[in-house]
Amino acid sequence: MLNITFLGTGTSQGVPIIGSDHPVCLSIDKKDKRLRVSVLIQWKDINMVIDCGPDFRQQMLLNNVKKLDVLFFTHEHADHTAGLDDIRPFYFRQGDILVYGTKRVIKNLFKRFNYIFSNKDKYPGAPSVKVNYIKPNEIINLFEKKIIPISFMHNSIPVTGYRINDFAYLTDIKTIKEKELEKLKNLDILVISSLRIKEHPNHMNLEESISLIKKINPNKAYLTHISHLMGFHEEVSKRLPKNIFLAYDNLKIKSN
Repeated sequence: MLNITFLGTGTSQGVPIIGSDHPVCLSIDKKDKRLRVSVLIQWKDINMVIDCGPDFRQQMLLNNVKKLDVLFFTHEHADHTAGLDDIRPFYFRQGDILVYGTKRVIKNLFKRFNYIFSNKDKYPGAPSVKVNYIKPNEIINLFEKKIIPISFMHNSIPVTGYRINDFAYLTDIKTIKEKELEKLKNLDILVISSLRIKEHPNHMNLEESISLIKKINPNKAYLTHISHLMGFHEEVSKRLPKNIFLAYDNLKIKSN
């Protein structure tokens, strides 16, 4: 059994957006307040996090996360990686943190967080990581689980999603090839990004996400990476098919 916590369900600017007077940004409903997108997956005593954006520290504190066994990256954009320095408390207690990403993503992080990834002239207060490269179609065996990478596109940016057991997590998706969809058969729960109502060049909108969910046909699906332009959480939720839900920050679910 997997225990899943949505650490953040918002788009790159979060919701509310700084300085915005949009009605959703002014909402007092907690479900309309979204930190940058990230998810915590737990089984036995293992804590796995996918992506650590600018809100990572806050998310760890809100959910009382006391150890981090492994950190997976979907892609290099700042809203998915900018919180990397905040792995330090875990490093001080545990030592080097396991990190997984494609070569392109790790290369990008090496440039931006050289003091973490390089062993040259290591600053004593900097964290260290153990890098593991994700290869297409290569299953990752980790902590008694098989983790299957799922490749898709965020416009022209390659992104990696992950399947563990009958749970899959796909964020920042715009297009996906049929051969990758084959990896998503017989899902219990699918988490997939859905930015807003209107079409967007880099992200699926609500209509596109629902269409892909119906094609994959999981038992349940949760939408994440949501902007204020999706609308109010409660109003949008009432219009969704019965097995599709808007995720919200700190929502906890279970999957096979």
